[in-house]
Amino acid sequence: MTRPFRFAVQRSSLTTRAEVERFAAIAESNGFEEYYTSDHLGDEDPFISLMIAAAAAPSLKVGPLVLNNEFHHPVLLARTAASVDRFTDGRLILGLGTGYMQSEHDAAGIELRAPGERVTRFEQSIRALRELLDSQTCHMETEHHRLAIDDLGVAPVARVPFLIGGFGRRVVGIAGRHADIYQFTGLGHGPDGSPMPVGFRMPDVVQRARWLTDAAGDRIDHIERSALVQRTEVGADASAVRSELAERWDMSLTEVDESPFVLVGSVEQIIDKIEGLRERLGISHFVVRDPEAMAPVVAALAGR
Repeated sequence: MTRPFRFAVQRSSLTTRAEVERFAAIAESNGFEEYYTSDHLGDEDPFISLMIAAAAAPSLKVGPLVLNNEFHHPVLLARTAASVDRFTDGRLILGLGTGYMQSEHDAAGIELRAPGERVTRFEQSIRALRELLDSQTCHMETEHHRLAIDDLGVAPVARVPFLIGGFGRRVVGIAGRHADIYQFTGLGHGPDGSPMPVGFRMPDVVQRARWLTDAAGDRIDHIERSALVQRTEVGADASAVRSELAERWDMSLTEVDESPFVLVGSVEQIIDKIEGLRERLGISHFVVRDPEAMAPVVAALAGR
């Protein structure tokens, strides 16, 4: 199944209402479909700025990219998600992840569970969220959640899509079972939870694509594939950026050129690369952080 290209922006650390409104309007006017925030201590609340962006840019869908599941109780999160979806007329995409940053958890006094337990809780939370958002009810007895909700009290306008991002095999499997959008990130984590570019090379991405297919079974055609782009550079400085990234990530220039997490080059080169990524891996959804630089690419490809 070949999906049309869609483009989204992610932005955090916008400190005023005017900044959020301006950034959302730029994204909308340049053909982007979605506006995403992040979920880290030290940045704004991931949902409040979404409401501002949705009001400023009425065509944009909005969502957190991605929520730290360890920070959120599924019932309270479902209530927030349903409320945001209702007040944006059905434009929420709920981005979900396991959480990873030890320093943030230490600062907040919130336990960061060991990876295996964290992933188990993650899937249980997703199951609860799906039930709560779809039917406003959930009765669940697991090691992490004991829920007895007969009526959440607020319903979304329509079915809220789940975007699940991750690198490890269990998380990719969870995406295969539950995601509407699976996002390739290429990011693993160091001992302190800091993100590390351990999976930016093409063989790692191909492997995750296979894991997703294996886990999804008959669902595979219902899952949109996304890439969280770490660096864009359109135009004359592309060569220097390629060399910088190759040195920083200990990759060859060829590996940088192949990676779906880097869109660097002329407009024509980036268009060719994106078309190749869809043909090889099925990636049709790209999240970037510089909507103005990417505008000519979006104009050429969006909806095709």
